[in-house]
Amino acid sequence: MAEPRRAPAAPPSPSEEPDPAPSPAATVQAHRDPNVRRWLTAYTCSMLGDSVYYLALSWAAVRAGTAAQAGLVMSASALPRAVLMLGGGVIADRLGPRRVVVGSDAMRCAAVLAVAALLYLTSPGLWPLALLALVFGTVDAVFVPAVGALPARVTGKDQLARVQGMRGLAIRFASVVGAPLGGLGVAAGGAPAAFALAGLLIAASVPLLLSVRIRELPGDEADGPRGTAWADLAAGLRHIRRHPVLAPLMLSIALGDLGFVGPLNVGLTLLADHRGWGATGMGWVLAGFGVGAGAASLLLTVRGRLPRAGLLCGATLLAGSLAVGALAFAPVLWAAVGTALLVGLLTGLSGALCGAVLQTQSEPAYLGRVTAVASLISLGLTPLSMPVAAAAIGLWGTGPVYLVSACVCGLGGVVALVVPALRRAELPH
Repeated sequence: MAEPRRAPAAPPSPSEEPDPAPSPAATVQAHRDPNVRRWLTAYTCSMLGDSVYYLALSWAAVRAGTAAQAGLVMSASALPRAVLMLGGGVIADRLGPRRVVVGSDAMRCAAVLAVAALLYLTSPGLWPLALLALVFGTVDAVFVPAVGALPARVTGKDQLARVQGMRGLAIRFASVVGAPLGGLGVAAGGAPAAFALAGLLIAASVPLLLSVRIRELPGDEADGPRGTAWADLAAGLRHIRRHPVLAPLMLSIALGDLGFVGPLNVGLTLLADHRGWGATGMGWVLAGFGVGAGAASLLLTVRGRLPRAGLLCGATLLAGSLAVGALAFAPVLWAAVGTALLVGLLTGLSGALCGAVLQTQSEPAYLGRVTAVASLISLGLTPLSMPVAAAAIGLWGTGPVYLVSACVCGLGGVVALVVPALRRAELPH
């Protein structure tokens, strides 16, 4: 994640100039730091643009082709994102995360606006939508690791847990507000207007990111990548494998996500159908989960640091797995909504704490690659559990599948509790 070395005669630009030690961001609470607020505003604009983009893409794909073709277009970004994610972490560490995020947002903005203009001028069919999805997936492969590595350069380690909470709130805000914004765009001018709105929102993040001050992290110059891209990737994987906290943490994240993603996505749809709750009932259950996850993010934002973070990660993930299993046996809709709220609160808190531990435990020079591995687990591998969960529910019903999923999710908590280094992990004061 080190920035390239500069010649002594070429001073850094004001936006790239490292802060003197100790950094002010290390002593100012993150939610009161103007630098962090600029980063958070930029991140929120980018996430809003993503939400509007996905709604516009699905609308345009359904209007231009069959349901099966629209599904292929919507999933076209998944393959390049998964295949290239680890390489994206290497790029983020080599070039610096802010530079990669700015370049990624600029590319995504240009691609979305180009498709908006094309759809406005003609009716080209599905091919530009599929190409746009491929471009988004490819750019996401470098954008996601860089976004995860950037907070450590914006604030001090003692504020990273609070920043994780703020980031979670931004994600919830974007998911709630983005869909209505996209709907307004479609209503105002069809898919071209919605794509244009998405592009403008993403574009708004670029000047904000350029105004963010980037901190120099200890060890950047000494530990920065110097070999080939393959050597850097191998070094990053070795860093994770040999680290007493990061290695078991990755296993805990993988087990937790594998047990969580299927039941809370395709499994919930099938559960609502079997119980007769319908789309409205499923929406209420998802709303309960969102409220719980938002409350967990708000707790971290307000508190900033929770003691015994590793122990709390494992305990909340284990308790959240019990709530996941109980969701399939909720007798009435209101009980399912309450259980989903508990799932969101516990797993949201566990996920945010895992992210904060990952950020503070990783060496700065490897943070992009470490984030890439964690993102690959969450975004590239665990979604594969969704078709497996759907097929298993078709064979054995929701109850047994939810119980097995809860056991897998609970194993992630067990790993965090039984590995001493991870259990004793603390966030900086």
